Amino acid sequence: MNTRRNFLKRAGLATAGWVAGGLGTPSGATPSRRPHVILVFIDDMGWADLSCFGNREAKTPRIDQLAAEGIAFEQFYVNSPICSPSRVAISTGQYPQRWRIGSYLARRELNAQRGIADWLDPQAPMLAREFQRAGYATGHFGKWHMGGQRDVGDAPGIDAYGFDASLTNFEGLGPRVLPLLETYDGSQPRRHDLGSASLGRGPITWANRDAVTGHFVEGALAFMKKAVDAKKPFYINVWPDDVHSPFFPPEDRLVQGKRPRYLQVLEEMDAQLGKLFDAVRKDPVIAQNTLIVLCSDNGHEKDAGSGGPLRGTKASLFEGGVRSSLVVWGPGLIPKSRQGMRNKTSVFSAIDLVVSLYALTGVPAPSGVSLDGENLAETLIGQKQDSRQGPICFRRPPDRKQIWDLKDLPDLAIREGRWKLLCDYDGSRPLLFDLESDPGESTNLAASESDRVADLTKKILAWHRALPKDKGQDFA
Repeated sequence: MNTRRNFLKRAGLATAGWVAGGLGTPSGATPSRRPHVILVFIDDMGWADLSCFGNREAKTPRIDQLAAEGIAFEQFYVNSPICSPSRVAISTGQYPQRWRIGSYLARRELNAQRGIADWLDPQAPMLAREFQRAGYATGHFGKWHMGGQRDVGDAPGIDAYGFDASLTNFEGLGPRVLPLLETYDGSQPRRHDLGSASLGRGPITWANRDAVTGHFVEGALAFMKKAVDAKKPFYINVWPDDVHSPFFPPEDRLVQGKRPRYLQVLEEMDAQLGKLFDAVRKDPVIAQNTLIVLCSDNGHEKDAGSGGPLRGTKASLFEGGVRSSLVVWGPGLIPKSRQGMRNKTSVFSAIDLVVSLYALTGVPAPSGVSLDGENLAETLIGQKQDSRQGPICFRRPPDRKQIWDLKDLPDLAIREGRWKLLCDYDGSRPLLFDLESDPGESTNLAASESDRVADLTKKILAWHRALPKDKGQDFA
């Protein structure tokens, strides 16, 4: 605890008087008219990994409690099956290909080979920046991965995107926590920083891999306390590097096997995030004016997480790669009659989530910018069960024509209503699925639905051709 507190102080995040278990609303403080927002964006968690989404091998009681008190959504999508572009979408409300980010950001040479940028252009319409302009305190705590990784040390800092404070890992710059891979066998822990320690640009602390999420939670709590003391609403990203590999659970949870270790990491992450949820829940003023939104950035890693009945994994455009479990909690925003409900029918995505948050908070969306999302605010808080009106479109990461045992993957996908089409860049090899009756994408109906195939192919090709190109053809 002292190590964490000292680091938070060096990073400018420590606040006197903060204690775990509550935010300590100052005497006389009144809740902001604009709700606080906490976006928890888990890394590489499968659709069926939460126990409230069917996992029977592990328990996630703290997240389950959010779902029991809020709303769980079964047909929510992220806008890419891989991390960096998914993060761009949920930060901007736009398809990430607009900003030439179609796969995970890596070293410069590899980025160039795939035709993607080294970092997100700071001119992108950031949700955090608009909240900041509207008077919110804005903080980012966790994985960034939109610039400042590997050998890219000259990327803009996180503050350039509208954040007052940040604490990240090896996928960003500024104050950061870098992991030690402790095996508890007497050997020296291995540093896992992917070159970050040599980039400068902010104080660094080293922590066991299993404790990194706890650092992010404590940083977020300290920042929240400062915002509450200043009587400001807050918008906070809590983006843990869990449950991404490598899987290093605490010593008392060490097990053998990839999935067993993954499940232990999942349970430990849930426990550490629970401290954040408890602090909000136990403060009656803050609890009634806070919205917590929790989902994953993409699907699961093979043999680690699980998509349950859904086909595919991380990096593929099948449902298991792009559909995410979504939990929304907000006792002061969700009608009591809707708390604990399960929404199995509303179809929407991360870009819609951004537009919906503007609507829910009253923060003006950026002017002169065309966002790709739609306003589903009433669906998000249970007042309606509407879906997105337009289709949701996807392009595969340029370097992911195959992954693990998945070969010759489709290049494009489109979801419209109950139907989903996957095809290649030229519209060939169509796969058509009725997701209402076949969520596992097992029966290709393309041969019997030629008119529907033609219509959806026309739409996805028009979308694809209107966006900047990457070098996906080079990885066919």
